[in-house]
Amino acid sequence: MAEYKVSIIGCGNIGLSLLKGLVRSGSIPAKNITATRRNVQELNVLKEYGVRFTSDNMKAVDESDLIIVAVKPYNFENVLKSIKGHLDPKRHILISVTTGVSLSQIQDVIQMQMPVFRAMPNISAGVGKSVTCICYGGAEEKDVESVKFLFDNMGTTMCIDEELMESATILGSCGIAYVLRFIRAMIQGGIQIGFDAKTASAIVNQTVKGAAELLIDSHEHPEYEIDKVTTPKGCTIVGLNEMEHNGFSSSLIKGIVASYEKIGK
Repeated sequence: MAEYKVSIIGCGNIGLSLLKGLVRSGSIPAKNITATRRNVQELNVLKEYGVRFTSDNMKAVDESDLIIVAVKPYNFENVLKSIKGHLDPKRHILISVTTGVSLSQIQDVIQMQMPVFRAMPNISAGVGKSVTCICYGGAEEKDVESVKFLFDNMGTTMCIDEELMESATILGSCGIAYVLRFIRAMIQGGIQIGFDAKTASAIVNQTVKGAAELLIDSHEHPEYEIDKVTTPKGCTIVGLNEMEHNGFSSSLIKGIVASYEKIGK
């Protein structure tokens, strides 16, 4: 995989996260990575990584094997049309991380048979902790392995049916924001009961990390682990019940469903 050359077309927030994750992993030499952005000067801060930067999408495609298109949905078709004349079905693998664009829509634009993937990572790719869901069309096993290897170096990768890609966007990508808002609330609560902001942040961040690692390691349902710390008449169960009385779980579920309904419009 190290011999592959990768381009990231459109280095916005998710593109930059992918770029940082790839460089951090060392799986692909930085000199084999090209990132594009209309205002390439905004990427100057990342020059120390050794990545190549350009505002020319066609040039990036010509110099790459794996092409990640990370532009906004409203700009996706125009960008794809501009590079399709430079796509080589025998060489290139095309990967879209743009929300809401289906495999069939991609094929309709490029009008050629080649390996096409949809991938939905999240911004924690930048620290190697993303969960990335992928689906694909026209790909051989070696193509799938190449794409999985790429994203595995930025976290965890799983193949899902395309019909679940919007759900994956909500749970895995938007989900980062939900968790961060929960963390913010915990920090605010910690300040109210006596900690300074820095100490509260350190305690909460490690607690959330520990809870996630506990579930990943144990493969247990969250409630199983909750039962271990909810002693009869204890402070934990009192706090949990107060949160539930105020709609903690139901509001989170409603938020997830509302986001899902929005993405379908």
